[in-house]
Amino acid sequence: MARRRVVVTGIGTINPLGHNIEEYFTNLENGVSGAAPITRFDAEKFKTRFACEVKDYDYTKYFDRKEVRLYDLYTQFALIAADQAVVDAGIDLDTINKENVGVIWGSGIGGLETFFQEVKGFVEGGNTPRFSPFFIPKMIADIGAGHIAMKYGFMGPNYCTVSACASSNHAMINALDAIRLGKADMIVTGGSEAPVNEPSVGGFGAMKAISTRNDDPKTASRPFDVNRDGFVIGEGGAALIFEEYEHAKARGAKIYAEVMGGGVSADAYHYTAPHPEGKGAILSMRNCLKDAGVSPEEVDYVNVHGTSTPVGDPAELKGIAEVFGENAYKMNISSTKSMTGHLLGATAAVEALACVMAIDRGVIPPTINCEELDPQIDPNFNLTLGKAQKRDVRYAMSNTFGFGGHNSTILFGKFSE
Repeated sequence: MARRRVVVTGIGTINPLGHNIEEYFTNLENGVSGAAPITRFDAEKFKTRFACEVKDYDYTKYFDRKEVRLYDLYTQFALIAADQAVVDAGIDLDTINKENVGVIWGSGIGGLETFFQEVKGFVEGGNTPRFSPFFIPKMIADIGAGHIAMKYGFMGPNYCTVSACASSNHAMINALDAIRLGKADMIVTGGSEAPVNEPSVGGFGAMKAISTRNDDPKTASRPFDVNRDGFVIGEGGAALIFEEYEHAKARGAKIYAEVMGGGVSADAYHYTAPHPEGKGAILSMRNCLKDAGVSPEEVDYVNVHGTSTPVGDPAELKGIAEVFGENAYKMNISSTKSMTGHLLGATAAVEALACVMAIDRGVIPPTINCEELDPQIDPNFNLTLGKAQKRDVRYAMSNTFGFGGHNSTILFGKFSE
């Protein structure tokens, strides 16, 4: 039996560059930074006092006061992004077979803010156990997927993938495989994260993983730059509707791109640092190309993990040179984390949308803030520095790698019958 084809028929997002797809794509193309001083808590005593927050977020535009008590912020972002994608896909909820529609979502941390506030209340209350009955169901990382399914009545495969910063790539790859194997006709996939809070910023700061460029937040996320000093933490969510091609065709759905394949691997090296030679990344990319049946020479764009960390950036580019050979210097490469910051478990979903934009609109989003290229990095790479570039994109690849040595790669392609 021929393998079932999977296409993208709906997209949605709320992230540091916009509250919807059009705002996000416009700001991506224009090279806008989403970094600014933290407003979610008083960060005066923290080494890092800035982040990439969702700007001007007001939950009352999306939820009523009673309803929102059930949702951690990461779940709010999940529901907002998913709703945009469901609407964009033109799904008729009255006629679609909801037993064949699933939700596979990614989140690296889940409801950390809920956990923090409940424990803080316990300690400040003299260790008196007055916990909210909503505490556990608000906190758990799978609940975003559950709430999306409950909102629409989708009864197909439903779960959350947790693999740190690789979480939403794993979610999308699982969604791809579930549809290929006939376990669903359509899946709402992607990821969300809400890590701009005291324990997260404090914890990553203690590891020296995040930038401390407090004097100039907008230029702090600077992948490939010799003076980079860590990533910038971000928040938000992104959703994509993955759908079996014949199912999409039968209902006259708009198709943004085809989901070609996915690859995963483990570094098996260190709990936070990537392998210095990019061995796990190389394996992940090669597994992805093999799964997709696409040669390295055919890929036009790679959205790299590119977190703006001293160790990670050159290791990934070494891996790209190994996998793509001469084409590594012909294709475009960029890190959109230079604009969005690092959304942890949601980052792959937001970056998948950047790949969809590249394919659908013929625009490669730039890498901003690289003022002086790290001498460890080959200057012959086209890192799309400073300004978006127009290009016809046949295939676009997205890498995300997570603490624990989790590597994930997904490939999107221009759709043709």
